[in-house]
Amino acid sequence: MSDCCCNSGCCCTGGEPRPSASAAGSVSVPVISTSLSVKDILGTWKVRWGIGRDSYTVKPGLYAVGKPDTASPVLVSANYKLSFDILRKNLTALDCWLLILDTKGINVWCAAGKGTFGTDELVSRIDVTGLTDIVEHRQVIIPQLGATGVSAHETVKRTGFTVVFGPVRANDIKEFIAADYKATKEMRTVKFTFWDRLILTPMELAEAVKTSMVVFGVLFLLNLFARRPFGLMDFIAYSAAVLAGTVLTPVLLPFIPGRAFSFKGWLLGAISTAFAAYTFGWFTPPFLLLGIGYMLVLPALSAFLAMNFTGATTYTSFSGVIKEMKIAVPAIILFTAAGVVLVLIKTFI
Repeated sequence: MSDCCCNSGCCCTGGEPRPSASAAGSVSVPVISTSLSVKDILGTWKVRWGIGRDSYTVKPGLYAVGKPDTASPVLVSANYKLSFDILRKNLTALDCWLLILDTKGINVWCAAGKGTFGTDELVSRIDVTGLTDIVEHRQVIIPQLGATGVSAHETVKRTGFTVVFGPVRANDIKEFIAADYKATKEMRTVKFTFWDRLILTPMELAEAVKTSMVVFGVLFLLNLFARRPFGLMDFIAYSAAVLAGTVLTPVLLPFIPGRAFSFKGWLLGAISTAFAAYTFGWFTPPFLLLGIGYMLVLPALSAFLAMNFTGATTYTSFSGVIKEMKIAVPAIILFTAAGVVLVLIKTFI
């Protein structure tokens, strides 16, 4: 988490929380490092692959960066450790306070949508930490992506603290503060670059692999009775469809025709499956039924996996996802059922 992690969940330098100045005198506030340790980097890698994701948190409360005083800015963030680490590593040479809300281990953007990064929690955390006695000013900086969850007028009404919405990205926060809390158009622009999309794919792939273990177990049992057992070629075709839905679709998202994520995934899945079927001779008469079956079920799998990515992107909206699901889910079920029937017919008859 930083230089040390106490049993109480505090992050500090030198093993103990360091007293920091406040309007009320000396208040013990954990001082965190802006440097990430090897343990932090390893933790980030693990959570990117879905390992320990649900428990990757820091203790909600007030933290200090550098040597903040009563006039230092107060930055608000979530208690998802990945969000916490990304923010603090961008605060080098800055003296400020971090007010960490209890978002149940969810990042700012998602927590704002779920309501855990919201007005009530912000008001409560200001009260619990005694922030009023620690800083003389009455201002907190909220990440722009948390704006949907926080009511600025309600916050000032209940706490006396005004809300300033900061930049989208943590690496702009120092420039934002230096510019007297004025954000440029660039700071307000939500981007979703190639790298942004790529670093999200391990999580999608890891979840798909877990589910695939069940699929492989079923296929193993079916092979005990099959006339045409599932083998390496089937595994390759299936794996290509999974990669098309979990990796290629997110990475190539802006370049794939269509707006619906399910269609984008289906298209790449169809291309990968058609290539596999042609390469393995599944379009020839002895295996034509198998080829048609796979052309139905595998692109549908890719479509489903690609649609899961809607929750991690800025390319869509909640209403858009609901609209897409009403059309895509029934189609995926229909194509999958038809494809499975054809594959099983070829497998057992």
